[in-house]
Amino acid sequence: MDATAVREAADLLLQAYAAGKPIAPLIETYPGATVEDAYRIQLDQVRVWTEGGEEIKGHKVGLASAAMQRQMGVDQPDYGHLTGGMFHLEHQPIPVDRFLQPRIEPEIAFVLGRKLSGPGVTVADAVRAVDFVVPALEIVDSRIEDWRISIVDTIADNASSGGVVLGSRPTALSTVDLRLTGCTLHSGGELVATGAGGAVLGSPLNALVWLANTVGPLGIDLEPGHVVLPGSMTKAIPLRPGDTVVSTAAGLGSVTAVFGSKEDA
Repeated sequence: MDATAVREAADLLLQAYAAGKPIAPLIETYPGATVEDAYRIQLDQVRVWTEGGEEIKGHKVGLASAAMQRQMGVDQPDYGHLTGGMFHLEHQPIPVDRFLQPRIEPEIAFVLGRKLSGPGVTVADAVRAVDFVVPALEIVDSRIEDWRISIVDTIADNASSGGVVLGSRPTALSTVDLRLTGCTLHSGGELVATGAGGAVLGSPLNALVWLANTVGPLGIDLEPGHVVLPGSMTKAIPLRPGDTVVSTAAGLGSVTAVFGSKEDA
């Protein structure tokens, strides 16, 4: 794709945000688009957001588990940017009208204390860089109609990012084995999914390493204070107005997201 087509595609996605109406898959509109083109489209939107006053607060790894790859019909991870406006407080109602087709998934969020600059980042480097971890709920959303996404579509759409709710109990990485950390996901008091940290590329730390080494050659560093979402431990579940969703991770505690009803929106 040339620069004009990349900007056109980014504008289509930005218009979907503004209008609250999904668009046709980009891979249908731009059938020759590649993964590299998709990241260019993503970064064009990030540029618009930051020029408008948004601040990058971290990154997410998407499609890191076999369950999510099967659900979305893709075969590799991707990454997106987290801006300040995507973060929501625990237990505080989140307006449902912010999203188009929201789903939610449980994660273990890393909060960095040191910069990570790839390529060449190892697991040891990643361990040293992590300040603490917290349980998290990621709201994934798609600006593509009916979630009919290819890997190109989800990357271009900022890895289908929507929002983040972080738990408020920080835990030192040295006190938990993230591979063996079990997770339950409840919605409306009903158990809807279970999983474990090992579902995320064998360990969420592997996802952090993958991210640092993937964005490093692009000139992107993972900065101190940034939040990194390494990927979901379960499949994503749909969100409904009025839902209360709780993720509990062994050794890390729980995190609760409350969604306003249509009357509250």
